[in-house]
Amino acid sequence: MSEAQEITLAGGCFWCLEAVYDRVEGVLDVESGYSNGSWHSPSYEQVCSGQTGHAEVVRVRFDPQRISLREILEIFFTIHDPTTPNRQGHDVGPQYRSGIYFHDAGQERVARAMIAELTAAGAWKDPIVTEVAPVDNYWPAEPYHQDYFLKHPEQGYCAHVVAPKVEKFRRTFAHKVRSG
Repeated sequence: MSEAQEITLAGGCFWCLEAVYDRVEGVLDVESGYSNGSWHSPSYEQVCSGQTGHAEVVRVRFDPQRISLREILEIFFTIHDPTTPNRQGHDVGPQYRSGIYFHDAGQERVARAMIAELTAAGAWKDPIVTEVAPVDNYWPAEPYHQDYFLKHPEQGYCAHVVAPKVEKFRRTFAHKVRSG
């Protein structure tokens, strides 16, 4: 196996992203957390106040021999709306912004190239507002947020918001759904 890589992604509620990436072939681990804000070790309540500057994120650890960063980002741009600043559906605030927080210059190049391609192709009617920046001040979310959808699939938000994103992933990327 090649050396695992990590990328940190913000695309609205971290429960949605985590639930999808947990099902992706080649993804080794997904951790919900907070990134690119100014506070040290923020809590969920502090992040939700909008005062910390953090985004809700997932840190995705993957095997680049089994899935490329480009494929990770193709899934990312399919399961959230990258054109709405500080919002995903009914979730509103700076913690719900779209962001790609890269861990090295190669990841930055791939992210910027993909955004340029999607923009040139007119993939969305509105401009892509996804923030592309180095990962900074990352903190894992509290334990009760980890694997939230897996533990609470019948909870209202999970059933009505997270589950449709998981289903969209399964339909669109059937060849990338983890077996077993």
